[in-house]
Amino acid sequence: MAITLDNQTTITPDGVIEITRVFDVPREVVWKAWTDADELQRWWGPMCFTCPASRIDLRVGGTYHHCMRAPDGKDYWSTGTYKEIVPLERIAATDSFADEKGNVVSAADIGMGDAWPLEMHFTIKFEDLGGRTQFRIQHQGIPEGPVREMCAQGWNESFDKMADCLSNA
Repeated sequence: MAITLDNQTTITPDGVIEITRVFDVPREVVWKAWTDADELQRWWGPMCFTCPASRIDLRVGGTYHHCMRAPDGKDYWSTGTYKEIVPLERIAATDSFADEKGNVVSAADIGMGDAWPLEMHFTIKFEDLGGRTQFRIQHQGIPEGPVREMCAQGWNESFDKMADCLSNA
């Protein structure tokens, strides 16, 4: 039973993907699912993908490094630097493709084309709704075209998996 009560996805005119979900669990639980590497590994990545590795240094200036493994066994690494952290309320960070050592690489280096910037940005907000949590992510920098819609779909599939993990917690 997924615990997502509401799901809204929009792509703004300036190309920002915005996804809002309401989860039927306290904000602390949703925060931990996003900020604890072991918890994140349970849900990170679209359906049929796994997350065999995750490292989170949750502090301003700290970094994260995650691996998404596709069904064909190909690994897609990402990394970023935390720019803002307000515990239980907000996270802002950069987002880049990476190699297995955490070095930023171009999308072209991993076969994703050359339209991607080296660095994108995301902001996440966690709002307490009296035992439920509104979760909102804004991800900017994804190239125009079908890849932007594919990324929105991938985020939503990841959050569906997160909802299932939260319902089993």
